[in-house]
Amino acid sequence: MKIHIQGEKMPISGEAIRMMNYAEDIATTLRRILILAPSLTADERRRVLDHMQSLTPSYDQVVTTLGSK
Repeated sequence: MKIHIQGEKMPISGEAIRMMNYAEDIATTLRRILILAPSLTADERRRVLDHMQSLTPSYDQVVTTLGSK
């Protein structure tokens, strides 16, 4: 598979492709959460939020790690 980065074709490893697929799975899960969130009570939304905030690693931690050199 070739990925276009800044106008150039660069080869990408199988591991990188797997990680991108994992990220797509995460995005799909987050879309499902967003779709279902309005059906929850305020207390349920707070409890889900508390649970998500307690999970490690967090989405932000992963993004920070990928963005660092």
